[in-house]
Amino acid sequence: MCGIVGKLNLNSNPVDESLLRRMCALSVHRGPDDEGILLDGALGLGMRRLSIIDVAGGHQPMSNEDDTVWLVCNGEIYNFPELRAELEDQGHHFFSRSDVEVIVHLYEELGEHCVGRLNGMFAFALWDARRRRLVLARDRLGEKPLHYVLTDQGLLFASEIRPLLEDPSVGRQVDLLALQQYLRLWYVPAPRTMFESIRKLPPAHILVCENGQVRLERYWNLDFSQKLVLSEAEWSERILDLLEDAVRTRLVSDVPLGALLSGGLDSSTVVALMSRFSSRPVKTFSIGFAEQDYNELPHARQVAQHLGAEHYEEIVRPDAAEVLPKLVSHYGEPFGDESCIPTYYVSRLARQQVTVALSGDGGDESFGGYPRLAEYLAFSPSHSLRGLVSGRLREVWAQKHPLRAILNPEGWGDFGRELAFRVREICDPMERYTHHWTVWKDSPLTAEARKGVSSRQVLAPLQTVWRQTRRWEPLDRLLHLDLVTYLPDDLQVKIDIASMAASLEVRAPFLDYRLIELAASMPPRLKIRAGQTKALLRQVVKPLLPPDIITRGKWGFSVPIGRWLRDELQPLMQDLLLDSRCRERGFFRPVVVQEMVRAHTSGRQDYGRHLWLLINFELWCRTLLDSLPR
Repeated sequence: MCGIVGKLNLNSNPVDESLLRRMCALSVHRGPDDEGILLDGALGLGMRRLSIIDVAGGHQPMSNEDDTVWLVCNGEIYNFPELRAELEDQGHHFFSRSDVEVIVHLYEELGEHCVGRLNGMFAFALWDARRRRLVLARDRLGEKPLHYVLTDQGLLFASEIRPLLEDPSVGRQVDLLALQQYLRLWYVPAPRTMFESIRKLPPAHILVCENGQVRLERYWNLDFSQKLVLSEAEWSERILDLLEDAVRTRLVSDVPLGALLSGGLDSSTVVALMSRFSSRPVKTFSIGFAEQDYNELPHARQVAQHLGAEHYEEIVRPDAAEVLPKLVSHYGEPFGDESCIPTYYVSRLARQQVTVALSGDGGDESFGGYPRLAEYLAFSPSHSLRGLVSGRLREVWAQKHPLRAILNPEGWGDFGRELAFRVREICDPMERYTHHWTVWKDSPLTAEARKGVSSRQVLAPLQTVWRQTRRWEPLDRLLHLDLVTYLPDDLQVKIDIASMAASLEVRAPFLDYRLIELAASMPPRLKIRAGQTKALLRQVVKPLLPPDIITRGKWGFSVPIGRWLRDELQPLMQDLLLDSRCRERGFFRPVVVQEMVRAHTSGRQDYGRHLWLLINFELWCRTLLDSLPR
């Protein structure tokens, strides 16, 4: 695990070593144990390493036998023992016990398509010195991040955004489309960032730069259309076998290892399976809140006791005024998911005892864990009178009936607007999906900030994915949409940045791509049945956990942000949003912002989510736009 950085000059000028070292210095939290630099004329690679496998010998950049292929890699390759044995049989010589060294030799055999053989979480940069070819690659589900800037002069890349800004050629202009996407979805969908000049390498993609040409290619797609025909017993056996293997392969580590435990079904399942493979009690880590409506500690404690875990827990205090600037700097762009705060706290707690922690991330997206999915199915034409009515409405909608124009919510009063939204949601699944994330009835943006950006552009990344799956079952379409948008662009960004800010590696067995593919081949009826989410998965893990954990509904890593902004965080909110600097930027309408602050602090309205999005944006402006040298 590490932070990687690099630059390739297309004009053949040597790369500035001091730039690479400054970029590495800003990645030290991702790799506090080691630093490595490679300079090869117009190419420079750098890394900061968190040593986990082959602590002494896994130094990067690492090369092949004749130093013609070089690699820096952030992540872990879980099937490296099998790949290494295969490559040694083919005559390759290894210099370390590191898992990522297999990439170097696999590239010698397969070229850039070697990524298809890797089972792991990774973002890497590989330099083929003979061909003067640079290959960037990112794992299938987007567990590890990679950002880049492409100009006429060259290609610059880094695990996080902040190191890229060390290069004075990188522009600081705010991307107004990304701003609207952030306010609508709470995150900026790949490939955009809040900077016009900076892009994210999408999951399951490689970027190849050779002979002055850049090529972007997708190497993996998730297909829900091919279903297997198995009995429920056979499904249960396959799921459990793959889950066990996913957990077992993620326990390989030369440093202490534990688990993040929320007390929900997925993280509890991971801890239960870890216990099967461990001769010692598993170390588990949980955080909670003084506000009992948000506190999961009793459930986590129950699971830990049931499994005999060595359990650590902590109550989160609202001192976000201290940690927020640090997190904003690491995220590199505004990030609206407030659960990044408890994620950072539980990572910090775990890092006091271990260097690696397993998590339950990914179970909801594969096996149907979100209650909103069950609500969607309740409107299916096959479900009662409500479903029949909604089915007829969708038929009318598809025929472009005048009803569509009448139900344009713009210009309606509050009651009418809400009614119009509800009817549109029944008629159009994407309306329902996106409305789940929407907190704004009226945009807080000024006319200037909205100029040139249409609502169609804002949701285009989601709409494009949705249209590609029009022949699939409704539940499959929604799960796929979550897996390729919300999961990598929100959840994986959240856990990677928050955990690496604490120098903790987090591994997610539910994100093993083999398990993801198996779940995609399951009939939807096995995932949500009679309104119960994760129906079959609950049966699979029933022998492992206490009965009330099996039957628990989805809780979510929620934060009492509304109350915090009325109390402990109110001074921070007022300093950021009512200050002249925020007004003078010209992004938000001051009257709207001031009224939301007044209404929220007085208790007349709960604008916690709205204000949190604005707070993060303004803090980002101060941290990365105002403070950095240009």
